[in-house]
Amino acid sequence: MSRIITLSLFALLLPLFALAETTTQTVQEQADETVEALDESLYTPFIERYILDELKALRTQMLAQRNELQKQILDREHQSVDRAVTYATDTVTYFFYLVAAASSILVIVGWTSIRDIKERIHTYANDEITKLITEYESRLGAIEKQLLARSRDIKENREELETTREVQSLWLRAQQELNPSSKIRTYDQILSIDSEDIEAITYKADAVLELGEPQWAVNLCQQALEKDEQNAHAFYQLGCAYAQLGNVEESIRCIRASIEQNESYREEVLKEEFLANIRELEEFKELFYQVAAGDLHSEKN
Repeated sequence: MSRIITLSLFALLLPLFALAETTTQTVQEQADETVEALDESLYTPFIERYILDELKALRTQMLAQRNELQKQILDREHQSVDRAVTYATDTVTYFFYLVAAASSILVIVGWTSIRDIKERIHTYANDEITKLITEYESRLGAIEKQLLARSRDIKENREELETTREVQSLWLRAQQELNPSSKIRTYDQILSIDSEDIEAITYKADAVLELGEPQWAVNLCQQALEKDEQNAHAFYQLGCAYAQLGNVEESIRCIRASIEQNESYREEVLKEEFLANIRELEEFKELFYQVAAGDLHSEKN
């Protein structure tokens, strides 16, 4: 009878489970469509700053928990050492009692003197205690080394977190700057923290182009390509710089390379103001039409 009731309940609940799964899929699809329909970023610089502060607070809390855990581990190690030393002391004490009893028996039977027994006992006890002390000194030394290593890791992580926070703050400032000179100073500050930041180098080249210094921009882009030969943004900025210098062939070559690395630059080249002077040239049109028709990737393959 109970089996029939169970099967009946399962038959009644099965449609409800199917309906719940269908509703969940519908809500997920609506959420995906809403995200794809967004025209701008959901986050403002203030929200990003808030998120960074929350991340810092979370890392600080995690570091505090890690320190507390290490402290608890160290306390337990000390307690273990204390228990071991107490156990060794009690063992030696009981051993003395046992030897004293045995010595009394030996004196009675006339096998040896109490003085000889005491000397041997003291020698043995000293040797055992020395071994214990040496062993636990080595253990404490190992624990100390582990604590020092972990302290170094915590310090390095804290410094890395502060550096990351500073770099993120500089990037936010650079995005808000309208003056190219101010942008360049901000990118220089980022590069002073991390000289291998290729993204900062390429965006600095963009700001330099806004100042009307295409040759400087060429040097910066070449510096970025020395660090990353496949960097699409560096090729794109280099193509813009060559266009401003009137070097059409090199400009088109670099634009072609940027599109090969990232298809999104295909739309950028049509509205880039630094490419306006070559956009009407036949070579440029031929490149664009090749990319639009998919011939560029067929040539690459």
